[in-house]
Order: sequence, then structure tokens, then C-alpha cells
Amino acid sequence: MAMSSASVSPATTTTGWTPLAVLATAQFLVVLSTSIVNVALPQLRTGLGLDPAGLSWVVNAYVLAFGSLLLLGGRSGDVYGLRRVFLLGTALFAASSLGAALADDVVTLIAARAVQGVGAALLAPTALAMVLTLFHDGPRRGAALGVWGAVSGVGGAAGVLLGGLLSDTYGWRSVFWVMVPVAVAVLVATWRLLPADRPRGGRLDLPGALAVTLGLTALTYGVSGGVWPAVAAGMLLLGLFLHLQRRSADPLVPPRVFKVGSVAASNVLMALLGAVWLGLFFFLPLYQQRILGYTPMEAGLTQLPLALMITLASWATPRLTRRLSGRVVLAGGLLLLAAGLAWLARAPSDGTFLNALLGPSVLIGAGLGAAFVQLTALSAAGVPAADSGLAGGLVNATRQIGGAIGLAVLTTVSLTGGYRGTFVAAALITLLTVLITLVTIRKDDL
Repeated sequence: MAMSSASVSPATTTTGWTPLAVLATAQFLVVLSTSIVNVALPQLRTGLGLDPAGLSWVVNAYVLAFGSLLLLGGRSGDVYGLRRVFLLGTALFAASSLGAALADDVVTLIAARAVQGVGAALLAPTALAMVLTLFHDGPRRGAALGVWGAVSGVGGAAGVLLGGLLSDTYGWRSVFWVMVPVAVAVLVATWRLLPADRPRGGRLDLPGALAVTLGLTALTYGVSGGVWPAVAAGMLLLGLFLHLQRRSADPLVPPRVFKVGSVAASNVLMALLGAVWLGLFFFLPLYQQRILGYTPMEAGLTQLPLALMITLASWATPRLTRRLSGRVVLAGGLLLLAAGLAWLARAPSDGTFLNALLGPSVLIGAGLGAAFVQLTALSAAGVPAADSGLAGGLVNATRQIGGAIGLAVLTTVSLTGGYRGTFVAAALITLLTVLITLVTIRKDDL
């Protein structure tokens, strides 16, 4: 998407940081909505009288809609205008959060969560694309992505903490209510502060969009639930999608994007990092509550050092890359992450916060922050403006799908190896990511 000189002028002044704050708040909402609901599930089950299947769909409806529509959401921004699609996604997110807060039955709640996932799939990739467009290559883009990484990391821990606080004090509906005014504020601020952009035009590849959406939905559902016929159907649909992309005059995912820099390699690496990221934030609270005996509130509080380190590492990473090779910073961050996970695997069942969690949290947070910022930068380095929405959707989609597959693998490991085996497996995945980084990423890619 090409922007006029008037459209990009905010990036050349200090006001460019105000739009960044608005877009980062939207990203915070997307991450928050994933984790804040999990803590309130026991109260939600009692309040609406849900059975385990209904309870799982409160989570799955959002995850499936979000993960499967990210590519379509990102490409829609390129075709119809990033700001326009972002506003639509944010409006859907606000309305569906309100609907979930008011829901009196399981069908309404699950439908609201699905629409919330659709809104998130539209706003997340377009928000990242607007950041990449407003902040061009160089230190300013690095600083902006540092903020992006910090917000993404803090959102996960904040969800656990806020979910425990709100659900204990005001009930399960409050975890949805709290998102409504924030989403509305983002909507208004975007309308007033962010410049309108020129749509690229052209047609959206609807057959390809349908094939990839259904394929990713089936694959995510099948992997997360162990439904292997759904996995097979998802793979067949994704194969059909690739066939359609080769024949389409205006494909949803143009092959040219994978020929730019290290876009292909960075998305593979982001999928592996997503597996570790989602697995960590799923199993760590369970370990804290079931093994260490923490309450949900205590689990949230003890994750604050982890969130703080992700924030600090995200801020420091762009500054490190001015002195060191980006490849070295990425590999170093991944090694810190692997070391922290290995240390966490050695934590005793009767451990305290100081001897079991603090040290690993520092290493894991530093590694996650550095790796996330670097891979996000890699995924867009050299991508033309006309494909910025696609780049944002692609890197978000690979993280989500990698997370779903990784969580299924780590869940299987936990059945035989317990939490210790799960953290060891996550450390091994991270070491594999280091190896692929050293083989595929060139020194001058970042």
C-alpha cells in the first residue's frame, strides 16, 4: 500500500509516538483478551452452568477465529486500506466484548467470543502494518518494535493478574467489561490521530481466502483437540490453498513476499518461538498453582518479574543491534530463553519464589523480549509498503499456528514427563530455533 507524503508525515515528528501508543494499546488488548479469560473460567463455569465442552469453546471460539483469519485480515488491509480495516476490527472487538459481558447463555457467549476473534484478526495485523509504515527502517523502527514487543509481553502477564483481581472482586463478566472502554478509546483515537491511507485496490483472492481460512481452522482445531481427521482435512485444504496461489492473478499470499530478505526463515522461526511462548504461558500458571500452591492472584503477581524483563529486553534490543549484529542478538536471546527454561525444569516441587522462579523468569523474559522484537523486524525487513498488511498477518498467523501445534506437543509431553518434562521440551525447541537461526539468517539481514 503506497501512502502519500501527507499520510506519512506524522512519523517524521514527535507526534508519531502518539499514534504508536494508540496502536500498541490495541495490540495489548489482543494479547490481554487471550489470557484474561483463562483465569475467570472456573467462575464462568459456575455462573453459566457450563459443562467442560462448553467451557473449552469459550476459549476455542476466539482462538480459531483469530488464528484462521489473520492472513485474510492482513491482506484486506492492503487491498481496502489499513486504517479502514483496523477501525472495523476494533469496532467488532468492542461490540463483541460488550456482548460477552452481557451474555446470559453459552451460545451467546461463544458467538461473542468468535466475533471477538474476528475483530482481533482484523486489527492485529493492520496495527503492526501501520507501525511499520509510520516508522521506516532505522533506529525509529527499532524503537517502535521495542515498544511493540514490550506490550506483547506485558499483556500476557497482565491478563493473569487482572483476570484474577477482577474475577475475584467483580465476577467473570468484569473481564469482558474492562476491554470495552479501552477498545472504544482506541477506536476514537485512531479516527482522530492516525492518517487515512490509500487502498492498494485490486481484488481480494476469495477462493484462496476461503481455502486458507478453513484449512487453518481445521488444522488448529485438530491439533489442539487431538482430532486427527481434522488435521488431515486442514493439510488438504492448505495444499489446495497453495495450488490456488500459483494460479491466481492476484493471490492472497504473493510468492514474491517470501523472496524478500529473510521473510520465509523468520516466519518459520516465529512459529517455533510461538510454540514456546504459548506453552510457557499455559503451563507456568498451572505449575505455580498446582505444584507451588499459589492462588490465581499470587500466580499473576509472581509473573511480574517476567513481564518486566520482557519489557526491558524489548526496549534494549534495538539499541544492542546498533553495536552488535542482529543475528548475534537474536541467537543470544534464544540462548537466554533456553537457559531459563532449563533452569525452570530443575525447580523443586517445594520451591519458593526466590529459588524456583525469580532466576528463570529473568532469563526467560530477557530471551523472549529480544527474540520477539528481532523476528518481528526480520519478518518485515525489505517488504514493500503494498505488502505491509500481509507481512503483519503472516507473522501473527505463524506465531498462532506454531503456538497451537506446540501446545499440543507440549501437552502430550506433560502427560508422561510432567511440568519438568514440558519445560525441558520447550528448551529443546528453543535450541532448535537457535540452530535454524545460525543456518538461515545472514549477518546483514537485520
